[in-house]
Amino acid sequence: MGVTVRLPIPLRSLADGRTSVVVHGSNVLEVLRALEEGYPGIGPMLFDESGEVRRHINIYVNDAVIRFLRKLRPPRVEGDELTIIPAISGGRSQS
Repeated sequence: MGVTVRLPIPLRSLADGRTSVVVHGSNVLEVLRALEEGYPGIGPMLFDESGEVRRHINIYVNDAVIRFLRKLRPPRVEGDELTIIPAISGGRSQS
């Protein structure tokens, strides 16, 4: 069955232009690692040097936000939808 991973625009070029892909894993972290393995170049965009999900990356499982590593290991994700959304920060206006 797998997990459908919806990709943001910055990651699509690393996944042959696809808006979503299906990968397998028993928890969110395994799904992200499978994504990294299947689509080289995505890993550095998702993970920092210590292997943690980058702070500016928001991950949703079926519309519920997952923010901390301990939450990346729910008991089941097969058949779910995972969405990766990079946080957007703005600067101060200069008026």
